[in-house]
Amino acid sequence: MKIYIVEDSRLARQELRTLLAAIPDADIVGEAAELAPAREAIETLAPELLLLDVELPGATGFDLLDQLEHLPLVVFTTAYDQHALAAFERNALDYLLKPINADRLAAALDKARERLRPVRVAAPGPALKGADDMVFLRDGERCWFVRLSDIAGFEACGNYAQAWFDGQRPLLARTLTSLEERLDPQLFFRASRSHLINLRWIQGIAPSSSDGYRVTLKDGHQVEVSRRQAKLLREKLEL
Repeated sequence: MKIYIVEDSRLARQELRTLLAAIPDADIVGEAAELAPAREAIETLAPELLLLDVELPGATGFDLLDQLEHLPLVVFTTAYDQHALAAFERNALDYLLKPINADRLAAALDKARERLRPVRVAAPGPALKGADDMVFLRDGERCWFVRLSDIAGFEACGNYAQAWFDGQRPLLARTLTSLEERLDPQLFFRASRSHLINLRWIQGIAPSSSDGYRVTLKDGHQVEVSRRQAKLLREKLEL
């Protein structure tokens, strides 16, 4: 397992190296104390797992993730527990508090191995839902039966997703990722970690300050497309 360490404390980096030395398949491919060298090395080395401190000089670990094209599995290592919710919203594999416990680190690597294990070929799943499919949506006591082509997009709200259609904003008991897996990728595009948009509802696209795009939908919603996803969006929409 190729591991890269991003940690501004030399002693903390040494502690992680010592703990990882006891794990036979832990291959440390590099380390950095700051955002810029970490970003460059991660894109070059393509590690499978990132041990990432939240607080970096002049930046945060979240800033680093936003700038990566190659996104490894991530285990946050920090002295502060207040960032845990934000970490798991970024699909972090684990969140370890300093001083790092050897058993907790080993458990985090077990999770990484499970994720990295080759996926077995399974029986075909349910067919993807496309523009003409009708879907049943429920939020508490309220229910709707909606054509997918009429839904402008979905927005992540923790472990829920909010649908946008006809002035309605129901909160669905599904994650954005689970919805993405059910929907035709030719219709719905993952603009960012927080948004899934209907490509047919795009009214305008403009460059954004984050080197991505700002997409305006026909219903007035404006959605930021991350730098990482901007290239994929161009490929879908270009001639």
